Amino acid sequence: MSIRVIHINHSDIIGGAARAAYRIHHCLREAGVDSLMWVNKAIAGDWTVQGPSNKLEMLSVNLRGHVGGQLRRLLKTANPTIHSPSIVPSQWAKRINASDADIVHLHWVAGEMLSIADISRIEKPIVWTLHDMWAFCGAEHYTDDYRWRDGYRRDNRPPHEAGFDLNRWTWQRKRKYWQRPMYIVGDSNWLTQCAAESLLMKDWPTQFIYYPLDLDIWQPVEKKFARALLGLPENKTLLAFGAMGGGRDSRKGFDLLLKGLAALQGLVSNMELVVFGQLAPEHLPSFGFPVRYTGHLHDNLSLRILYSAVDVMVVPSRLEAFGQTASEAHACGTPVVAFDIGGLPDTVDHLKTGYLAKPYDAIDLAHGIQWVIDHKDSDQLGINARKKAENCFAPSLVSSQYLEIYERILIG
Repeated sequence: MSIRVIHINHSDIIGGAARAAYRIHHCLREAGVDSLMWVNKAIAGDWTVQGPSNKLEMLSVNLRGHVGGQLRRLLKTANPTIHSPSIVPSQWAKRINASDADIVHLHWVAGEMLSIADISRIEKPIVWTLHDMWAFCGAEHYTDDYRWRDGYRRDNRPPHEAGFDLNRWTWQRKRKYWQRPMYIVGDSNWLTQCAAESLLMKDWPTQFIYYPLDLDIWQPVEKKFARALLGLPENKTLLAFGAMGGGRDSRKGFDLLLKGLAALQGLVSNMELVVFGQLAPEHLPSFGFPVRYTGHLHDNLSLRILYSAVDVMVVPSRLEAFGQTASEAHACGTPVVAFDIGGLPDTVDHLKTGYLAKPYDAIDLAHGIQWVIDHKDSDQLGINARKKAENCFAPSLVSSQYLEIYERILIG
């Protein structure tokens, strides 16, 4: 069966969700699917990705984002994550309906790319890969309350919010417009289960599928050679932390890593920290260990070399739908230390490919780092990590699961 699919995502390669969507798109093309990607921001220079074609379309993208940003100011909240009201109409639904696509595959469509009403106007079958919690929440992309499960009522608003209840208003609009079930794919067991338990999507079909990785690209580089390429010391234990914006996003748990490093004082020697995704700040925090900032590593080769160069990748996120730094590190044969939350247990096998610490327990995080360091000379953790990648992230495995969904929908 020849299938034509159009993936819709805000960007092609900017941010974790974009990179995941782009990888899904290309693994499907490799499997023979006629797959295209339509985005608001096209950076890669890939002919299979279509973005705004003229200055007027670019202006429209920027203006819609500006309007959404102004609306977010009406909400006072202690939740620092992005909030997307998705209120401004676009021409995407009209363009999608006029296309010859058999399946419309949605990804991260916030940032005023598609309005909530726009999504309801898409007439073609929809598969939606969730990269965070937004689809079944209000306007928030991550939250630690349970209004998504219980309903956004006036009496269950969290105490840290005030002003206009943007989340309740956004959720009500989703419930009003999204009457036709969509096929939901979660990037982790946790996110898939949340969608299945949500009041908005509880009767919709759901499935967990891993993100794909091209394992011919993402594979180990000999550690001594990798360190030489990056100018990293050969005789040190190297611990890596990476996130867009480095330590500025509280959800990524950089402060918990600092507490964990403090607990390692006197217990681990000859160790350095490598931070990627951020240049060195003006005022360096106190790490207790030497630290190197690499800045943004935009290409796969640089990231592959970095993962291969370090002994431990630490992902101390407070909330993480998947965690691609963990899967990329595993593909490069590097063990990962993370908290046992969100989608990270799907990637990290405790005491086999790394260590899963008790949620938000910086002391246990430190214990996990020390445990991996104590076992690094055997190479078994790295071997297991690579095997995990081969068994779960191979593009052929991922594409076959998506093809099953497409064919099931089209056969009816």
